[in-house]
Amino acid sequence: MIEFTTLPAVDRATTPLRKANLNAPRAIIAEDEPLLRDEIADALETLWPELQITARVADGVAALRELDRQIPEILFLDIQMPGMTGLEIARQVNGRCHIVFVTAYDQHAVEAFERGAVDFVLKPVTLARLATTVARLKERIRRPATSIDAVLNQLTVPPNGYLKWINASQGSMVKIITVDDVQYFQADNKYTLVVTSEGESLIRKPIRELAVELDPSSFWQVHRSTIVNVNAIAGVVRDMRGHAQVRLKKCTALLPVSDAFTYRFRQM
Repeated sequence: MIEFTTLPAVDRATTPLRKANLNAPRAIIAEDEPLLRDEIADALETLWPELQITARVADGVAALRELDRQIPEILFLDIQMPGMTGLEIARQVNGRCHIVFVTAYDQHAVEAFERGAVDFVLKPVTLARLATTVARLKERIRRPATSIDAVLNQLTVPPNGYLKWINASQGSMVKIITVDDVQYFQADNKYTLVVTSEGESLIRKPIRELAVELDPSSFWQVHRSTIVNVNAIAGVVRDMRGHAQVRLKKCTALLPVSDAFTYRFRQM
């Protein structure tokens, strides 16, 4: 969630619609999280009132359709979306508009983003970071969008594909565990705990490296020290203080969700 700590509340029912400025830059927001999609739009309206948000879409197919219809100068593009991924869309629109990637995964080649051809904002999106993006866009909007092939080549699946199995220590034995069998990974001092329905094992690979190597559509980071298998999630409960916790199908552990990742479970 974007934090509007310095902004007054807005009554949508009484706020008049802005008149379209035909000379103003246009933007499309493609984000499958409805609340985040609206929050980005609201933040942009505050930071860049002249910008016209011409469409808000929730999947890749709709994004391409609106791109052909609206021909915007700017596209805010979620990397992980149903239908088509943001990277697939970016390849098709390469050079047609300025792209800002919206992602929950800082492993998506931040170095590549910083080359200057494309910008990015990390989830949870903050007003301060979005303000930086707006400043960059205002400077770039005067120039034609450039090719971002070099960036996209660094944002594809790792050279050897996403991690499929791991070698984990269980007592004096080394086990081969397929990642599909893992319920969750959790940092444990110098090691990472690997929990399956059959027991617990240890690996030396830190959480930050696992976050890069695991398929982000199947494994979600819910805390700086915890990554959970999406297919293992039974639901989300809240403790006495209202903090979210992940409940698993085949494990009794309740995994705390930090505020930075609660947006994943807003619809639950």
